[in-house]
Amino acid sequence: MSEIKNCAGETYPVFATGKVNGCSIVQSAVPYGSVWYLKVNVSGINGGNAIAPVPGQFYMLRSVRSGLLLGRPISVYNSRRISDSNVSIEFLILLKGTGTKELISLESGDGIELLGPLGNNWPVPAENSKVLCVGGGVGVAPVAGFAITLPKKSYDFVAAFKSGSYGLDYIFPEKLTITTDDGSVGIKGMVTAAIDSESVKKYDAVYACGPTPMLAAVQKICADAGVKCWLSMENRMACGVGACLGCTIHTKEGNKRCCKDGPVFDAEILDFAKIDSPVTSQRMARREPLAKNEEPDLSVKIAGVEFANPVFAASGTFGYGSEYSTVLDVDSLGGICSKGLTLDGQPGNFGVRLIETPMGLINSIGLENPGIKHFIENELPLMQKFKAKTIVNLSGKSLETYVEGAKLLDKTDAPMIELNISCPNVKAGGMAFGMEPKAAASVVEAVRKATKKPLMVKLSPNAPDLIGVAMAVKNAGADAISLVNTFQATAINIETGRPCFENIRAGFSGPAIKPIALRMVYDLCLAMNKLPENERIPVVGLGGISCWQDAVEFIMAGASAVEVGTATFGNPLAMTEIVKGLRDFMAKKGYKTLDDFRGCAL
Repeated sequence: MSEIKNCAGETYPVFATGKVNGCSIVQSAVPYGSVWYLKVNVSGINGGNAIAPVPGQFYMLRSVRSGLLLGRPISVYNSRRISDSNVSIEFLILLKGTGTKELISLESGDGIELLGPLGNNWPVPAENSKVLCVGGGVGVAPVAGFAITLPKKSYDFVAAFKSGSYGLDYIFPEKLTITTDDGSVGIKGMVTAAIDSESVKKYDAVYACGPTPMLAAVQKICADAGVKCWLSMENRMACGVGACLGCTIHTKEGNKRCCKDGPVFDAEILDFAKIDSPVTSQRMARREPLAKNEEPDLSVKIAGVEFANPVFAASGTFGYGSEYSTVLDVDSLGGICSKGLTLDGQPGNFGVRLIETPMGLINSIGLENPGIKHFIENELPLMQKFKAKTIVNLSGKSLETYVEGAKLLDKTDAPMIELNISCPNVKAGGMAFGMEPKAAASVVEAVRKATKKPLMVKLSPNAPDLIGVAMAVKNAGADAISLVNTFQATAINIETGRPCFENIRAGFSGPAIKPIALRMVYDLCLAMNKLPENERIPVVGLGGISCWQDAVEFIMAGASAVEVGTATFGNPLAMTEIVKGLRDFMAKKGYKTLDDFRGCAL
């Protein structure tokens, strides 16, 4: 593969570590704190000259001390060469998610990883041509960076924002027009309030960057006017160098890589009907926020049991509630699933029990517990002092121990049993009850006969036919299903060359499993929805949930409630933050109850 060089003959991209020279809030951006300036100094590699970007290019940025996998693609706002070996680059950062939140948290002197400069550049306009630059939101950055290189007063500039204005520090247009959706600055309205096909006819070329709907509108205006148009596109990226093909966009000339063939494209080849696909272009009906004095109702009823909210502590991660009572407000939770309990109790596994991975936890605890009788006499009374509803997690090694345990729990006033069928059936060669529909149904049917309490069955994600198992336990008498339990995993000690765990295999949980768990919950809720309404049972989702956004996803996938486990170890306040986040989200979106958005993704 031949080297790629910029117009100065310099080879790029390179992977370098720069130093943050400043990070500050853009004062004029609305809402306050939504846009930041990030200034970075980049030195040459191996004693060579530092490579300066050209207008239109971008970098993949990531903090040196980041815990994230990927850098974030950020367009260059301005750059200047300090010396042969040093370049100063300025970026505008729009606070959108975890990656950008990390970038704006950087301080002067912090290290930052840069891959770049990446992508192509804005075509240089012909001499004495009349140019119009159009920027929307944070998309003003690459257009302003281009305008800086043009002769002063040789171009006009249109900047469109929702509210306020920013990113216009270095431009000197003949005419500057600002539009805002709310009319707070300049003309009230979107970009179409400033330009149309008639007004752009006086230009030789239009250069634009911004939200996709805005670019589609600019493309049409220029096409109707017969004016050349260049558009800078954005897309999700992984590599940034054209290798992964994750950022391709559809064009009339076939798929083009946004990072390599773009980000600047000739507007004539872009097909926005395909770029804005039917799935990604769908929007939920706009709702007005709840009134300031109106509180959303987070309550949920599962199998006849009323919960104040849909956030439950997962079994094995919260003890019996009292262990965390001095750390967080346990009463603010919807429910607490007890540690997994067996009839006679057991000491659990020997040897290593926990191994941390970059995004999760492998555990081999082995259901250590005091036994059901001890629980009924000692731990259950403590659990029931909390407002959060008690859910007793019942495990067993044989059908008989499950049944005897259920009979004892049936005599208590515990409101619900969560039946863990991921346990090995010692009489069937050690295979877990929940791995096969017939075995799963047999234990549920037996326990169903032993208790009248609501029965929520916890399923293993390792079953080859998960939907088949779910339907089997439903037909056998389950009142609800919780999904997923931990995934099978292992770890090896590279010093000894032996497995870390005595049982070799152990349970994997944490943020890494969340997308897989979400898919399984989605699939099960979809299958439930195909049944007659009177045959459906609720699904409680769990697996890698660590923030309120995760909880919203599971509820939108159809979950009636969620359980939070491993996240509590890293952030003991995770569950209370999720409850608050759900409440704020519902108020903002105008959702009065969970039913207003439950299952909307199905």
